[in-house]
Amino acid sequence: MTEYAVTDPRTGQRLRTFATATDDQIVAAVHTAHAAGATWAGQAVADRARLIRRVAELHQERRDRLAAIMTREMGKPVGHALEEIDFSAAIYGYYADNAETLLADEPIPVLAGEGSAVLQRRPLGVLLGIMPWNYPSYQVARFAAPNLTAGNTILLKHAPQCPESAAAIEEIFRDAGLPEGAYVNIYATNEQIQDVIADPRIQGISLTGSERAGSAVAEAAGRHLKKVVLELGGSDPFIVLSSDDLDATADAAVAARMMDNAGQACNAAKRMIVHEDLYDEFADKFTKKMLATAAAPLSSAAAAERLQQQVASAVAEGATLVSAGKREGAYYPPGVLTGIRRESAAFRQELFGPVAMLFKARDEDEAVEVANDTPYGLGSYVFTTEAEQAQRVAGRLDTGMVFINGVGAEGPELPFGGVKRSGFGRELGRPAIDEFINKKLVRTVR
Repeated sequence: MTEYAVTDPRTGQRLRTFATATDDQIVAAVHTAHAAGATWAGQAVADRARLIRRVAELHQERRDRLAAIMTREMGKPVGHALEEIDFSAAIYGYYADNAETLLADEPIPVLAGEGSAVLQRRPLGVLLGIMPWNYPSYQVARFAAPNLTAGNTILLKHAPQCPESAAAIEEIFRDAGLPEGAYVNIYATNEQIQDVIADPRIQGISLTGSERAGSAVAEAAGRHLKKVVLELGGSDPFIVLSSDDLDATADAAVAARMMDNAGQACNAAKRMIVHEDLYDEFADKFTKKMLATAAAPLSSAAAAERLQQQVASAVAEGATLVSAGKREGAYYPPGVLTGIRRESAAFRQELFGPVAMLFKARDEDEAVEVANDTPYGLGSYVFTTEAEQAQRVAGRLDTGMVFINGVGAEGPELPFGGVKRSGFGRELGRPAIDEFINKKLVRTVR
């Protein structure tokens, strides 16, 4: 049985539990979301956008409360939690501001015959979102903002350790004035989710989470012919080929690894791949800066233990670890692994926490080869002083995103997603609002 509970990772204390939904409650939730579809989709785009704008405002008005909840649930420092709430509000604001443009009918020039053709963007219906714990507000915003703006209704299953965030976010949609059923939170079990996916009223599923969860959801969605978007793991490369300020580059590498979340981000830079001419100096600077990073708890003691086991396995296979200390409960000290061999399991694993892997590359070709030698393909970072090289390397990387000479450059307007075992589909920007849309052709002959 899935248990929804708030356990503060800083202390290990269980603070609050929430009742898991009964089967009848899940059936009712699907019915409510489906019944709301006609009302919500029938509103003018501008009217939906006005309510989504209010959702953005309520995130700002309640940012302190939302951030405090987040810190209790998964240990995110309050300052970083506030930044997450602000970014979430910006995402809702982006879709509210751009809804009419993004959803406008698109004329198609007719090549033969008379008349006209138009591509209309219309909602599909009820969507199921399955969200992770590491960004309790932002992950929901990425899914909910474009799809509610488009006129779809949403069932949202949040992570079992974030039930308070789930309730607070549902409350925001209700208080913003969305009709009952437009956004419904469900404390569902994995077994109940399988039944929800099978329900013919569900038109699409979006999941952010592990490969295992993504495979299970994709299998069920495929069996029932449902559209699915998956954002899964990542082992993003941070490639350093040249630098005119190696201290600044090392700072950027630490920021990319830690991601304001103790390294618990799918798109964090986990593998530092450095040209041999810079390697020794970079390794020294980067390691010192990593080890000086302020301690913060991982999401749970179990998460810290899993990371500890991965690191111990890497060391047993020949890697060298430089660490700031030892694990204590959910607290895992920052560390840097070097000497990881290609045949080592760690070479292709995702380390979800404040541990970086450091590799030396002879040249650009080897850097790209090492970067692409992974089952993942989410994001990547390229640092070089040569503009042509930056664009060339970006074109060779098997990833969904490339950031050149910068970290933290994401925005509501920029699509987010990956390839290979990092999933498929896109969130944010124009592509996100097109994921769960009926692109309907209307052809008028005369």
